[in-house]
Amino acid sequence: MSDQLTHFNEQNRARMVDISEKDVTKREAIAYSQIIMKPETLARIREGRVEKGDVLAVAQVAGVMAAKKTWEIIPMCHPLPLTGIDIRFSFANETILEVEAAVKTTGKTGVEMEALTAVSTAALTVYDMCKAMDKEMVIGPTSLLKKTGGKSGDFIRGEK
Repeated sequence: MSDQLTHFNEQNRARMVDISEKDVTKREAIAYSQIIMKPETLARIREGRVEKGDVLAVAQVAGVMAAKKTWEIIPMCHPLPLTGIDIRFSFANETILEVEAAVKTTGKTGVEMEALTAVSTAALTVYDMCKAMDKEMVIGPTSLLKKTGGKSGDFIRGEK
């Protein structure tokens, strides 16, 4: 992996990287985040007793939508034809909701930012839907767990 920063031109100004010469390959990225909350808040989410509706269903749709629009909100991201997005939730314990997103494409650049945007937005949506009952929720850490495909090769994080 190169230490050279590719998002700067010869004048040290930001640029969108030219990927026109890169090969098209299958690419996948998996990202992770978590939301720490009061036990009562997580219990209400789990039991479907949040007044605003099905928190996980809304957060899942928000995460999918965010992945598809990543290029619109992260300035140097390329618009990508995503071929798959899957958002999963799990209850780590009575206070931690985990969010994982797997994003796939067949293209010239990776989908790490799309996966990270998906989990971040899903977590923010959970916060938004539950903030009336728990303003002390904490989001994070958020990280890339895995990435496959492309010139830089595969990456697997050792732990969450």
